[in-house]
Amino acid sequence: MIRPPQAAPLLALALLVPLLAAPASTARAQAIETMEAREYQACMRLVNVDPDTAFEKALQLQDRGFGAPARHCAAAALAAGGHHAEAAKRFEALAGDMPETTPASIVANVLGHAGLSWLSAGDPGRAYAVQSAALDIAPRSADILTDRAVALAELDRLWESVDDLNAALNLDPGRVDALVLRASAYRQLEVLDLAMESVTRALAIDPDNPEGLLERGIIHRLDGDLDAARADWIALIEAHDGRPAAEMARKNLDRLDFGPPEQEAQAPASDSD
Repeated sequence: MIRPPQAAPLLALALLVPLLAAPASTARAQAIETMEAREYQACMRLVNVDPDTAFEKALQLQDRGFGAPARHCAAAALAAGGHHAEAAKRFEALAGDMPETTPASIVANVLGHAGLSWLSAGDPGRAYAVQSAALDIAPRSADILTDRAVALAELDRLWESVDDLNAALNLDPGRVDALVLRASAYRQLEVLDLAMESVTRALAIDPDNPEGLLERGIIHRLDGDLDAARADWIALIEAHDGRPAAEMARKNLDRLDFGPPEQEAQAPASDSD
């Protein structure tokens, strides 16, 4: 299943910072909260730029008693740095330690980030469990439904994946990533008419969507329309060269022109798209 790139996890700062212990006076509380908000924002800005430095800053903030915001930045930095399993554990621990008064959406979002990290760590089973826990708390989250659909697809539970994507699209009908993921699931289920319908809807909203162009090309190829497949993959490469979807398109074009690589041709047939 095509998996869209994920943005770095961010929580609503206004909701996360007050999870720190309340200080003694209102005026002091406001001053400390403002300072903590600035420090947290600075830490999160570093996450995608320099995750190692962001992690060190988060540890310093934890030593200074910043609590939940510092722990969140540390987990986000680990995820951005490729330490997905450790990030997942930290997100889960953070969610478990949040006070009962924490809004359900915040706890669910933190669990959702844990799920994404477990997916990136190659453990869709744990991702599914955490995402299901998040949906128990916030069942109307299109983000978490879409992410759990990816875990279900990786567990080869494709019809359940479609169910989650349908639920996400009922909440957000214009969600392009969910439409493309649903097209991929239908294609793997060999329901090509529904796959094409879903990806066509996605590309009507975002005509240059790289994952959508890749998926539609694959469906065209399976339908025997090699010229249409080639056109989609060439358009993808021209618009998004260097992205993972474009690399996949280039490999698929090579197969059209030259056949599968020799080692693949000698191996048992499998669907590697």
